[in-house]
Amino acid sequence: MSNPNVSPAAGPLKAGQSAPVFSLPSTPDQMLSLSDLRGNPVIIAFYPADWSPVCGDQMGLYNGVLPEFHRYGAQLVGISTDGVWCHAAFASARKLHFPLLADFEPKGAVARSYGVYRDHEGTSERALFVIDGEGVIRWSYVSPVGLNPGADGILNALDAMVGQPQAAGAL
Repeated sequence: MSNPNVSPAAGPLKAGQSAPVFSLPSTPDQMLSLSDLRGNPVIIAFYPADWSPVCGDQMGLYNGVLPEFHRYGAQLVGISTDGVWCHAAFASARKLHFPLLADFEPKGAVARSYGVYRDHEGTSERALFVIDGEGVIRWSYVSPVGLNPGADGILNALDAMVGQPQAAGAL
């Protein structure tokens, strides 16, 4: 469930703005809140839909880069308007090791609060947000929906925010 006190953004939120708080299902019986991740950098990857070719490639890439994100102390979450059962099947098939959150009901409420909901399709933009440990957006990017934005922008934002990542094995 999203925060009902947050009104829809006018376009994607930008660096320097507070990240809207939310709590969404990560499994059929578990919720994950942005506040649960406070104190560490958070990467939010909004994507249009499980099972689409570009989304599968993007989430697979992030899964491969996950150890690098962790070296910065960052946690990654994927968010789409698909339901928890669809996410569970997609994550299992792709062997993903990060939470996928269901912005399903009310549909797209969190995507709307970040300014990245696509009303005409009922999905989110392909959008990335890097949030610092205090809940402030430090970098955001909206990619064309048909293009995988890769991980370079995320890594550059983490490097600018955190500095040198911890040595492998230091975590």
